[in-house]
Amino acid sequence: MSQPATPIHTQAIRFVSDVANGRHALSKLIPVAVWLVDAVLCGLIIWKIPYTEIDWVAYMEQVSQFVSGERDYTKMEGGTGPLVYPAAHLYTYTGLYYLTDEGKNIFLAQQIFTVLYMATLALVMLCYWQAKVPPYIFPLLVLSKRLHSVFILRCFNDCFAVFFLWLTIYFFQRRYWTFGSFAYTWGLGIKMSLLLVLPAVGVILFLGRGFHASLRLAWLMAQVQFAIAIPFLAKNPRGYLSRAFELSRQFKFEWTVNWRMLGEEFFLSKPFSLLLLASHATVLLIFIVARWLRPADRPLSALIPSFLRFKSPFNPSEERRISHHINPQYVMTTILSANIIGLLFARSLHYQFYAYLAWATPYLLWRATRSAFVVLPLWLAQEWAWNVFPSTDRSSSVVVNVLLITVVLVYIGTDEPVVPPQARKDAEAKNK
Repeated sequence: MSQPATPIHTQAIRFVSDVANGRHALSKLIPVAVWLVDAVLCGLIIWKIPYTEIDWVAYMEQVSQFVSGERDYTKMEGGTGPLVYPAAHLYTYTGLYYLTDEGKNIFLAQQIFTVLYMATLALVMLCYWQAKVPPYIFPLLVLSKRLHSVFILRCFNDCFAVFFLWLTIYFFQRRYWTFGSFAYTWGLGIKMSLLLVLPAVGVILFLGRGFHASLRLAWLMAQVQFAIAIPFLAKNPRGYLSRAFELSRQFKFEWTVNWRMLGEEFFLSKPFSLLLLASHATVLLIFIVARWLRPADRPLSALIPSFLRFKSPFNPSEERRISHHINPQYVMTTILSANIIGLLFARSLHYQFYAYLAWATPYLLWRATRSAFVVLPLWLAQEWAWNVFPSTDRSSSVVVNVLLITVVLVYIGTDEPVVPPQARKDAEAKNK
């Protein structure tokens, strides 16, 4: 007897599910379609929504002093205060200074930042695809009102830092370790926010490239930072280091997005600052020991004696075996989890910091749960909270709690055995 025909609505549901979950040839078109739709949206934003001045004029004032010959960082200031970013920021905005008629052509600046946004989005999508994220997640990458605002209507330097962060992830996923190291150190030279992912970068290079090669790459990154700072170090080394990498900066309660619910007195207190710092270090150490170092198949305590002797704890064959485990999903999970841990324990998050978070959360929630019923509500809550201006006790509570939930879910959801590369390929082939 012949089998009864499958109802048309059942076929339609199966088709949509297959496309959304990457099991159909049309799945590959979803990222392209989403990217093109967002390109049109960006054009409409520039056309319809007025530009908002926050830091652009101050950036240009600082650059004009640099162009005029000033090399003492403590003497370069703008309308919003002193120059507090590393040298790559100054070089990047010097290029924009000349391209935009000394910063006067704001419309051209917005077009440049739109291209930067679309280039970063393309990188993000490539990284997601490399990590085998299903297509139904991709629309979340273009639906953020705040993210479009940060790039196209504000022209913050965080946009360039985020571009180089994702370029680092992409290069590491492709195992271009030297290119990835260059990308990371240049991004760090734009804004020190990228220090949050430095522990993850170190672990990835150690496991993926080997002990001695990772030390050489670390030295290369340090050399780049020194080279770009030479003009300022020669003039006033202490001034450059204190301004470009100012770790003791005082934060204004009025601009905070994350800890408003605690009240201004506690927010500004020294004990709160120390609590955040200790919590950050503790959670990082937990992730390093219990998650990130798993491919090494040795506890951290067994590795430290070799580190102290500047000797690799692994023989060459072990290094090659471990390196095979540093796949695109591992790279992305490790760097983005370090990033979100840093944001959770940050003393103060401002609205432009959403650039570091918006494209990280969908991946991390999917990686931890593989469930749209978890990803979508938490993403919506986060997006709502970051669009409340000025922040309120309720919105700041949502910001912190979504970050906390994400960190906890990632820790729980990545508690998996390390599968040998060949066994992983066999399992993937079987599932197909």
